[in-house]
Amino acid sequence: MTNNLYEKGNLKNLSKLKELAPEQLEAFSDFNTAVMTDGALSKKEKEIIAVAIAHVTECPYCIDSHTRRAKAEGALLEELVEAIFVVAGVEAGGVVTHSTHIQNAMDAEAEDSLYRRSNLKNLSQLNKFAPEGFKGYSTFSRTAMKKGKLSGKFKEIIAVAVAHATQCPYCIDVHTKNAMKLGCTNEELAEAVMVTSALLAGGAYAHIANLIQSYGD
Repeated sequence: MTNNLYEKGNLKNLSKLKELAPEQLEAFSDFNTAVMTDGALSKKEKEIIAVAIAHVTECPYCIDSHTRRAKAEGALLEELVEAIFVVAGVEAGGVVTHSTHIQNAMDAEAEDSLYRRSNLKNLSQLNKFAPEGFKGYSTFSRTAMKKGKLSGKFKEIIAVAVAHATQCPYCIDVHTKNAMKLGCTNEELAEAVMVTSALLAGGAYAHIANLIQSYGD
């Protein structure tokens, strides 16, 4: 028994799924294949999104496999790093936007609905009480989304995908609108969201390797 919970060798355990859950394995494989084929987004773009989502799920197996696939599709290291900074920016933004609930909690007359677009008006309170931190966040967020090796449009597509993984309705709303302003299509957004779906499923799938390893130890 190893003390290291993450060994690449653990993935050999997935071969047992053909016996343990053959129907589910086939359906998952078909799902993943359908999602990652060329469409409105290229395979390269989908693999970049996959690497980004794998950093949200923090699945090292997924990071490893999709980084290798993205590289094989022609993704540059700079492009992948920029994509991960989009993840960092969206995750930071999710915390910042959810701070608006603090003000709602303090307001005895606040409406029962926990999620309203109008909640974002309360962001001024975070700036008021933590101005230096808020300024730093704002600069970082703008820089993360700035055009670089990846276009501004594609970064917004990644942001929408990430926002679905973090389940932040404010982030979904803001970045969807930003993406549409930059010419993003419904098909591109839909395919990006499906990559997120496949990666969240894939994280659970990959970790079955650990389950089987632990069960056998």
